[in-house]
Amino acid sequence: MELPALIATLRNALESGTVVQLREQLDDVHPADLASALVEFAPNDLWTLLTVLPRAEQAEVFGYLPAEEQVSLSISISRRKLAPIIRQMSSDERADLFNRLSDEQRETLLPALAQAEREDLLRLTSHEEGTAGAIMTSDYAILAQDLTVAQALDSLRREAPDKETIYSAYVVDAARQLIGVVSLRDLILAPVTMPIDELVNHDPIYASVDMPQEEVAALIAKYDLLALPIINSENQMVGIVTYDDAMDVAAEEATEDFHKTATIGKLESSVKDAGIFLLYRKRVLWLVILVFGNIFSGAGIAYFEGTIATHVALLFFLPLLIGSSGNAGAQSGTLMVRALATGDIKLRDWGYLLGKECLVAGLLGFTMAAAVVGLGWWRGGYDIAMVVAMTMMLVVLAGSLIGLSLPFLLSRFNLDPATASGPLITSIADVAGVVLYFSIATWYLGL
Repeated sequence: MELPALIATLRNALESGTVVQLREQLDDVHPADLASALVEFAPNDLWTLLTVLPRAEQAEVFGYLPAEEQVSLSISISRRKLAPIIRQMSSDERADLFNRLSDEQRETLLPALAQAEREDLLRLTSHEEGTAGAIMTSDYAILAQDLTVAQALDSLRREAPDKETIYSAYVVDAARQLIGVVSLRDLILAPVTMPIDELVNHDPIYASVDMPQEEVAALIAKYDLLALPIINSENQMVGIVTYDDAMDVAAEEATEDFHKTATIGKLESSVKDAGIFLLYRKRVLWLVILVFGNIFSGAGIAYFEGTIATHVALLFFLPLLIGSSGNAGAQSGTLMVRALATGDIKLRDWGYLLGKECLVAGLLGFTMAAAVVGLGWWRGGYDIAMVVAMTMMLVVLAGSLIGLSLPFLLSRFNLDPATASGPLITSIADVAGVVLYFSIATWYLGL
């Protein structure tokens, strides 16, 4: 069912009082699609529609709702109604929701959970935000080392309903130290009497509980894993990060870096739901900083007033030249920021890339100079054409080197290189372009 038709069906059921009859119609609707439709309704109506579903499906749909909707619904309904859904949610989704609630709401919710669930929830939410521990789930399948294939399959069959995934099972000892991992595929294909120790990969890829979440996502992507085991400082297995959670992290990090390239602070909600003051606050700081940075461009123009007064035609090419410098810098900066983020390049590669960028930028500058030299001749004659051509080559080279070097410089001081793109590089390149342009003009024209 298409989303507009699904929304219309839900709205008609609310208006006609036939919500109870919806269950059969929603059997074939994917929980993610149903969640997308439910966000169009007020919290009370959303809850009415959600309760039509069986309890397990309620939890699944609830998990697909945007974070803001989950919190809003958690506030608007009673603990007695909310607790059964929370208990049915996967452990990592439950922890994510718990982290978004206020201290008062947490204190209200905790007593409604069983002791084991409460302890698991508090353990998962105790890890620092942005680490593997903060995104892992405790719903994973474990096996003892001394089982046969038949015994292992029987154990997985019993555990399957309560686990996030059983495609990979983790073999641990009595102290829960990670011994290895075995895939469900290998278990199915092996003779039932074979000891699982013969199938276990005793050198699994794993991550520590305090590893940054973006590095966890990179490991999962690099090794094509369905799940990555997470261990603590004592080599005890404490959870797994599944590939879908890694995809969420990758999307979150890409969005955050994309915002930083435009010098926008991190948004905790979607642009659609963000308030006016929040958007203002996230954007204003760097814009004000860059206003003062651009004063240097004005100061450069003022310093060369004599040159400009003698050759007014120079002003015609000013936006073109400084724009080219900023564009070249933004291109180079974007390439470097992304390469640093993916680990394609390291800080030690700066010297090699600097030489490479000089050649590339030189070719780009020469090509762009050739494209504008005729325009310079037409507007101001031979001398102006030469000034414009030489400046174009130098500003493209300067902008490219600024764009390449700034991300490395920020990384060297443990700052996020994503901040170096967009307006910041453009502003620095603009100042460099103004100074280079009028310095060349003053020198070449003998002023």
